Amino acid sequence: MTASAEIICIGTELLLGDILNSNAQFLAQQLALLGIPHYYQTTVGDNRLRIQKAIAIACERSQILIFTGGLGPTPDDLTHEAIAEFFDSPLTERPEIVDALRQRYAHRQSQAISPSNDKQTLLPDGADILPNPVGSAPGIIWRARPGLTIMTFPGVPKEMQVMWAETAVPYFQREGMAQTTIHSRMLKYWGIAESTLADKVRPFFDLDNPTVAPYAGKGEVRLRISARAASQAEAAQLIEPVEQQIRALTDDDCFGADDETLVSVIAQFLTESSHTISVAESCTGGGLGHLLTTQAGSSAYFNGGVIAYSNSVKIQLLNVQEADLTREGAVSDTVAKQMAMGVRTLLNSTWGVSITGIAGPGGGSDEKPVGLVYIGIAGPDQVFSYRRTFASFRGRDWVRWLSACTALDVLRRLYRENRK
Repeated sequence: MTASAEIICIGTELLLGDILNSNAQFLAQQLALLGIPHYYQTTVGDNRLRIQKAIAIACERSQILIFTGGLGPTPDDLTHEAIAEFFDSPLTERPEIVDALRQRYAHRQSQAISPSNDKQTLLPDGADILPNPVGSAPGIIWRARPGLTIMTFPGVPKEMQVMWAETAVPYFQREGMAQTTIHSRMLKYWGIAESTLADKVRPFFDLDNPTVAPYAGKGEVRLRISARAASQAEAAQLIEPVEQQIRALTDDDCFGADDETLVSVIAQFLTESSHTISVAESCTGGGLGHLLTTQAGSSAYFNGGVIAYSNSVKIQLLNVQEADLTREGAVSDTVAKQMAMGVRTLLNSTWGVSITGIAGPGGGSDEKPVGLVYIGIAGPDQVFSYRRTFASFRGRDWVRWLSACTALDVLRRLYRENRK
């Protein structure tokens, strides 16, 4: 039987939501890369009895227990104590850890080693040390009983990740636990509902290897294609034909994959074309400009922007006609176009993009409800606007976020259409 792993995260701060549990995500991804099955995750507070109850349950269903957190010097750091007591193994002082702590603190002239650090020198008898090259809290690798391996890591993500790469991964490979790998490809979509996308690709959900699964969040929809094989290269070969079939079915709705973002895709289009862009924003208040400048090297294509919240700024800086503002209102097709043209001219850009809308929570009407947004695009050969009404019940920030991202998506689709 293939050994399966369980992740047990220790820390009351995790249960209270004070800290995002990024360690569980990292470990889950790493286990998948090693091809080690992983069916359960547990989060438990800093309580000895509850930690031991979690261990008891995990021992019944998993063969590899991976702990994070609770290895520090304070009284509420209980992981090694709880594990040692559960398996009826005494805690013993490790001289090599004592020496490592002394050397570590010898370089800190303003800081002496604390008596509380003595706690970190005590490990369950028989456990091997899992070294921590970037912190003071070592972990353990321990065959606590036949068929059961325990690993412990500190809760600090940077320390845990280094220890995982330098010690845990070689251990799994040496012990023959990492015999296959799971490789995934994440296709990303904007401007299509999760249900609509699911209907388009539904037959692919029945595949066994690779598998296809949908995900949704913050306006973006994703399709994860995962394959299990002897190597990452072989898994990628299994994924390739499925990815191409799905891309053919979903066409322009797919904007990229894996680490690609709407911003990185737009940046690539602008860079390859030697084009520049400027933005004129009303309801988003600079949100679109912020997104564009999150990409390294954005100064090569982003000329700047105007936050035109008031009508006077729209008139004076962007050359929006006062008569049109009076007749049609700031949230309108005509004003969106004029804002885009105005900022394109003002900042001498290839493309001008504008956003004007009603982010809420007030200011809406039957004719122009909260969530109504116009996106203007002014380019070398065309000027148009795009009307969207976003769900306003999720709040003002949600409308603003969707508006900025949709503006990027409109420009992306325009670029792709011109390339066909």
